[in-house]
Amino acid sequence: MKPIKFLKYIMSLTLASLIVLSCDDSLNEPLENEVVLDGVDYTKTEDMFRLLTGAYAKLYELQWETYPLISVRGDDVDPNGDQEPLLATDVYRYDRSFWMYNSAWLNLYSDIIDYHANMEQIALYKEYAPNPAEADQYIAEIKVMRAFSLFQLSRLWGGLLITTSSSTDELYTTEVSSREEVMQHISADMDAAIPLLPNVHPNQRTDIPGGITRYTALAVKALANLELKNYQEVANATGQIIESGAFTLYPDFYELFKIPGKLSSENILELQYSDLGQGSGQNFSYLYEFFGPNDYAPAVAGAGGGWGFWEPTEKYIKFMLDRGETVRLETSVLFTEEGIAKIKSDPAYATLPAWVSNETRDGDIIGKTDGSPNPRSMFSSGKHYLPSNQLTPGRTVYGTNKNFICIRYAEILLMHAEALTQGATSSVMSADAALNEVRDRAGLGDISGVTLEDVLNEKYAEFAMEWGIRFYDLVRHNRTEELDYDVRNYIEEEDKYLPYPLAQLDLLPQLAEYEQN
Repeated sequence: MKPIKFLKYIMSLTLASLIVLSCDDSLNEPLENEVVLDGVDYTKTEDMFRLLTGAYAKLYELQWETYPLISVRGDDVDPNGDQEPLLATDVYRYDRSFWMYNSAWLNLYSDIIDYHANMEQIALYKEYAPNPAEADQYIAEIKVMRAFSLFQLSRLWGGLLITTSSSTDELYTTEVSSREEVMQHISADMDAAIPLLPNVHPNQRTDIPGGITRYTALAVKALANLELKNYQEVANATGQIIESGAFTLYPDFYELFKIPGKLSSENILELQYSDLGQGSGQNFSYLYEFFGPNDYAPAVAGAGGGWGFWEPTEKYIKFMLDRGETVRLETSVLFTEEGIAKIKSDPAYATLPAWVSNETRDGDIIGKTDGSPNPRSMFSSGKHYLPSNQLTPGRTVYGTNKNFICIRYAEILLMHAEALTQGATSSVMSADAALNEVRDRAGLGDISGVTLEDVLNEKYAEFAMEWGIRFYDLVRHNRTEELDYDVRNYIEEEDKYLPYPLAQLDLLPQLAEYEQN
């Protein structure tokens, strides 16, 4: 099935014919039970695929507020805009009554409950399936989706309620599992899923182009074990991905995050969006306006800008300038004239490379063009930017048709290097070779005798504004002094996790008890 055909299929798909899913939108009510309709004909085993694609549709519905909350606390990004509690979260002043906390909690748990419902239904079809292994594969794919959601929840809140079914009544009586128990659960779940999944690169799947494979599950397992500091398990999982030979770094870092990089050889988990190549009509897109510049003069007349809510930090920009970075800095940061002037106001950066400009290589001008001050962002995220000349003619909304990358091969290489600097062993690739492969793509020279600091610096350069990777790296290695910049003062015992949302404490008292202990 071709990518556009598949995306058109899941956009038109509704599970209403199979499952009724009810969730109150007030954000202050518990998740409601899912009710399976009577009279489902489980001998129609072709409907298993509908359930699988319904799960993919859910995966691709990443709600706009969830990602910023996951990603906001590192020294690579600052939030802007009118969401004051999000600004406060960035400086470790947490407000459990902030609507975004509760929304992200419900978004991710709603996904998990839906995944359970789809897996349960597929299991009922399996009895009649001419090829039961197909049902096992579908369930394994959805397990990976569930694990990814659970992983993000635990990074935010630490201890969680591990669900085992689609019954939300279960949440009221489930004890809280520690962060370590959650990560162990994810790792074990991935071990069960891996042998049931296709042994190909995601872009080689013909039924679901870009769909989950055993390498996606290995990557999620590696991420969970990285949080546990089980470095040999990290090396083993990443080593299998490297040894497969299925993945390579996309040669053009700038285009990796744009239309040419869709379903590239580098991407291991990727949320897929499409306007179906048409200038009007049906469209399935992520809300990239959150990240986009609020003042913008596009090369293609009529193309829209963003909200100015997401800004790379000056600290990150200066770090990259000090390293002599070019393509990764150009890709990651969109400059305004005001932002360039602010960097230059520091005598150490009074002279910037000639390529630093408020005009992108695609001709889009970032920021105001009349010389007046920018009311919000002096910089914007280039990784969430789609040049106006890559929009399908007729489309004007910022970022339309751009995919959202979740896990890529560069992260696998650098996790492998990190594990080896922490005592793990590998016959697949050395830490030097893994790190230098990433540096080579960035146009930097090789280094030898790679240390943990080398790896963390490389990850900072490579993954700025991606999934909070920088924050979690620093916390994991007790290097949180890097988080104490400007007005920030990170305190490990207080700031590592967000407080549970107030609405959830009222519904799930075991959370309050766990938090107090």
